[in-house]
Amino acid sequence: MSNSCFFIQTEMHKISSVQIKGSGTGIIKNVKLILCAFLIFISNVEAKQPHNTKLLQFVITSDSHFGIKRLTFQGDSNVYSNDVNAAMVAKINRLPSLKLPNDGGVNASNTVGGIEYLINAGDLSNREEYGVQTSEKSWSQFAAVYLKGLTLKNNRNKKTEILLLPGNHDISNSIGYCRKLSPLTDNTALVGIFNYMFPRHPKNTSTFNYSIDKVHYSRDKGGIHFVFINMWPDSSERVWIEKDLKTVRPNTPVIMFAHDQPAVESKHFTNPNGNHTINGTDKFENIIPEVFKDGTKTSDPSLIEQRSFVAFIKAHPNIKAYFNGNAHENKMYEYKGPDNDISLKTFQVDSPMKGIISLKDETKLSFQLVTIDLRTKTMTVRECLWNPNPNTTSELISWGTNASISLN
Repeated sequence: MSNSCFFIQTEMHKISSVQIKGSGTGIIKNVKLILCAFLIFISNVEAKQPHNTKLLQFVITSDSHFGIKRLTFQGDSNVYSNDVNAAMVAKINRLPSLKLPNDGGVNASNTVGGIEYLINAGDLSNREEYGVQTSEKSWSQFAAVYLKGLTLKNNRNKKTEILLLPGNHDISNSIGYCRKLSPLTDNTALVGIFNYMFPRHPKNTSTFNYSIDKVHYSRDKGGIHFVFINMWPDSSERVWIEKDLKTVRPNTPVIMFAHDQPAVESKHFTNPNGNHTINGTDKFENIIPEVFKDGTKTSDPSLIEQRSFVAFIKAHPNIKAYFNGNAHENKMYEYKGPDNDISLKTFQVDSPMKGIISLKDETKLSFQLVTIDLRTKTMTVRECLWNPNPNTTSELISWGTNASISLN
């Protein structure tokens, strides 16, 4: 019982026990009825209040890669991605009741509580080559495991919002690849991502056009601006970002999410050769609209492209952090740029199916829990090791590495 409810009930008891001069029992009953109504009102108001309005939390994972198998997982071999991802989501669902570690970070040693967002940074499907299942089947499995299987709630006791981005595999399935796919194209997963994020403007597999239908959007929550980018902030995406950032004050902290890491992969750009086609000779994937300027080979480092991105970050100092998938490894570091002239706090998340470390050691399988103190604008990112004991699947997660930064 809250303190206010206890106080009201105490005062009601006093009224029923004290003789009020010049008043009859009717007045006493009326006073009690008024106080009862007030008590119910206060109780309802308090029930609707957030559990903790001073904190904002989200979970981020990436590279689910539905359609392939892990060689080993929890004592079995050749385990389907559907089962691995379902096991991870089951652990994510148990987060709110866990106690945070005593690590000096935001909300340390306290119960996790409500989670505002679950973010998946792309590659929901795997490329349809070498007998990999269709994008259509992968999207169906993703929807069942994540969209239907997630039971998290936020601080208002409402369902946690799921936020999605496409990855290079999702896009290659849609537009084709430099090696033969089967089927040659299948945009079901990419259309599924698009329609889930933009339900008011749905597309179907025939009307969707990747050249114009981009998955980029933003959210404002607790004085923080969250920006979600289609693949990587290249020159075309930066046009949209510039327009979006004009909707917030220059001192509003901005957190950016993309599939590719800041040191973007060259092969993801549009082919600079000939008529810019996707082909087996040049091996560019045409996933990022910007034509590659650093050379004619996918092995050439993306220096010009990164320098343009660095200049953009310098022009927007309120961009405080960058989250990405694609590289399949939990990593927390400062991106310095190709000329070592910037310091962008970067958080890279593991893959349940292709982790550089976790594929060899499944006890290192992880996602990230992010906790932001909205008063001080301090953010702590914690690695959640969700499979610490493969022989005991019911065991709770363990806490791995962590990093705290100021968003001011």
